[in-house]
Amino acid sequence: MDNILSMQGRVGLVTGAGQNVGRQIALHFAAHGADGVVVNDFVLERAQAVADEINAAGGNAIALQADVSDHDSVKAMFARAVQKYGRIDALVNNAGNAGATPHEDARKPFYETGPEAWKTFIGVNFDGVINCTAAALPGMIERKRGKIVTIISDAGRWGDPGMEIYAGAKAGAAGFMRSVARGMGRHNINANCVVIGAMGTPAIEARMAADPERTKRILEKYIIRRLGKPSDVANMVLFLSSGASDYVTGQMYPVNGGFTFTL
Repeated sequence: MDNILSMQGRVGLVTGAGQNVGRQIALHFAAHGADGVVVNDFVLERAQAVADEINAAGGNAIALQADVSDHDSVKAMFARAVQKYGRIDALVNNAGNAGATPHEDARKPFYETGPEAWKTFIGVNFDGVINCTAAALPGMIERKRGKIVTIISDAGRWGDPGMEIYAGAKAGAAGFMRSVARGMGRHNINANCVVIGAMGTPAIEARMAADPERTKRILEKYIIRRLGKPSDVANMVLFLSSGASDYVTGQMYPVNGGFTFTL
């Protein structure tokens, strides 16, 4: 049987791919034979390190810097990617959290701040998804093929006190993706979301190591009592970006250790 998760014949672009989950998605694409991998990050050095890692292993990758919250920056990135590879077949909207340059008041209660602080979360988690999807769609429509995967959070599905703006941006991205799925199905373009819980990034692991009691309380909420690994998410994204998911669209797939269920 052929490898149903093969990315041969496909070029993927992953935003926020200079570290953690995004990095692993880019590595997964390359390891499964992608014709090309565009590694985006706000910090070019991080993106370049991942692209170098892929190329050293025999893959084909380029690093492109762009601020996904900036429409012109995204358009320029896609133009360079298409110039290099001719097309983008799979877009992964992974860039998120508080973005690369969070406002100094971003973590304060939203009702004590204002639009400038809120943009920290809205810019990357909502505007960034729209900007990148808008840049990817014309080529996908022309070729009658495309995969778009957006990484969202359980905060966007169930809410999270203290993270209202972030949760709202993620929920908005999910609604946007469902609408894209409905509108683009006739062009053979699939649009789905992957919903993630707490991930074992170096920053989160450091915070949890510093407070074992809080860590215990957090992990008790997970049926599988561990933090998520970047490979857990990358496995699902690979499925949704490959031909194995050609009849799957408009869905939200939790990769969260059972923190929440989908009915």
